[in-house]
Amino acid sequence: VQLVESGGGLVQPGGSLRLSCKASGVISLVYVMGWYRQVPDNGGRELVATITTTDFIQYGDFVNDRFIISRDGAKNTVHLEMKNLGPGETQVYYCHFRNRSEYWGQGTQVNVSS
Repeated sequence: VQLVESGGGLVQPGGSLRLSCKASGVISLVYVMGWYRQVPDNGGRELVATITTTDFIQYGDFVNDRFIISRDGAKNTVHLEMKNLGPGETQVYYCHFRNRSEYWGQGTQVNVSS
């Protein structure tokens, strides 16, 4: 499975940004797909949002109804609409895909700055 991310970039505080990730390759009928972001303190990654092929959605605790994840099943693509972004959310955001195996995208940089 290959993951191609798009949509990162620079946005002002309080602004919005849309991330997209397209999966290609051998795609199973059942999978989970979504986004994680780098945690600056320990180098790990934290959940931003994921969605399953049955449209079960999970968001990170910090999201507070600001983000919406959606998917286009026919295109194996997920979109993440992010609103009211704060400077502390300047991170690398990684697309994630999981079926029987786990795959990560290369990451896309999101910069929230005035």
